[in-house]
Amino acid sequence: MYIALETRVDAYLLRNFNGFNMMFPDHSRPFSTTYKCYSVSMLPGNERQDVENGGKIIMPPSALDQLTRLNVVYPMLFKLTNASINRSTHAGVLEFVADEGKIYIPYWMMHNLLLEEGDMVEIESVSIPVATYSKFQPQSVEFLDITNPKAVLENCLRNFACLTTGDLIAIKYNNTTYELSVLETKPGPAVTIIECDMNVEFAPPVGYTEPERKEKEEEPMTIDPTELMPEPTGFVAFKGEGTRLDGKKKKDNGANDAPQAQRQTYVRGIPDYDHPFGLLRFDRSIRKAEQNDTKPEENKFEEFQGEGFSLKKNRK
Repeated sequence: MYIALETRVDAYLLRNFNGFNMMFPDHSRPFSTTYKCYSVSMLPGNERQDVENGGKIIMPPSALDQLTRLNVVYPMLFKLTNASINRSTHAGVLEFVADEGKIYIPYWMMHNLLLEEGDMVEIESVSIPVATYSKFQPQSVEFLDITNPKAVLENCLRNFACLTTGDLIAIKYNNTTYELSVLETKPGPAVTIIECDMNVEFAPPVGYTEPERKEKEEEPMTIDPTELMPEPTGFVAFKGEGTRLDGKKKKDNGANDAPQAQRQTYVRGIPDYDHPFGLLRFDRSIRKAEQNDTKPEENKFEEFQGEGFSLKKNRK
């Protein structure tokens, strides 16, 4: 899965920032400060669903000035830590338009860090490896209703910059919010997904149970198919009596052979309710001999009994 992400930053400041990197490439220092944290719903102006449905934050303009002076490597990635419980996550930055001393983050990120509106959060610039693998676990079985979950996840992750093992991210699809737990990320516990080729796997959703498969028991054959075939009538091959070439008679001529059991007459059109499962039976119907006995004897055909004609006319 290929994910390409962009961060909207003021073009003029970004050019100055890149020029500063070229002048002082070996003097970068980490950015570390503390801000009051608020959810995106508290951001003044119109509702910002693009922030709520992603993994990026909004910082004040002064943060960009500090990042420029400290020569922080682009893309800008940050580690957010709730020092009271020593819980952290990672995020990118979307814009630098927040009020001074405040940052605005998605609600699911505040839920992971156990933060309330106005709580203090530590922010530190970090450099993390590019993702090669990630594994997610949906938190509800309704996630299985999505036809192509990998394509949906790829489209939603375009609003993310980082993934952290143990986070519970939220994605929105068809006006429904799905929560996914990040079970594993490679090559490290925190990775960036900006312009990367990442393999994605899904674990079974929470509460999902595999359907039980019942093995079908083979039923024994109760009826021999040959018993349903009618007894052949008329000429039967190899049913005559044998004779010896020397003229002597056979001793018993099969007189002591056990009589054959009579077959059950098969009636067509009546279903066999005891037919065993998996058995294919090919019944052959035998046409009844035409009853020619009722016809008069003179109407019977006799070979070589017609009149002859000559192709050469007789002169007489």
